[in-house]
Amino acid sequence: MATETWEWGWQWRAACRGEDAGLFFPPSRFEPKAERIVREGKAKIICAVCPVRMECLEYAVRTREIHGVWGGLNEAERRALLRDRPLDLRLVD
Repeated sequence: MATETWEWGWQWRAACRGEDAGLFFPPSRFEPKAERIVREGKAKIICAVCPVRMECLEYAVRTREIHGVWGGLNEAERRALLRDRPLDLRLVD
C-alpha cells in the first residue's frame, strides 16, 4: 500500500509537475460552479495519466488535505472516500 512506503520522491514523478497549479487549487476569489467543474476536469485529465496517482491520493487522505485536486479527487470526493473507508484505514499514523 502506498501509505506504508510513502516517500517524498513520488512528487518528482508526478504528471502535474510543471503544470499550472491553478488547475488543481481554487482561486482566492469566488469560483462559479461551472468554472470549478471545468478547472477540476482539466486537473483530473492530468491525474488520470499520472504514474503516482495513488501515492498522491493516499498522501492527501492521510494528511487530510482540504484544498485542491489530489490523486484525481477533489475535496468532496476525498471526504466521501474517507467516510466509506473501514475505520482502521482512517487512522493517521
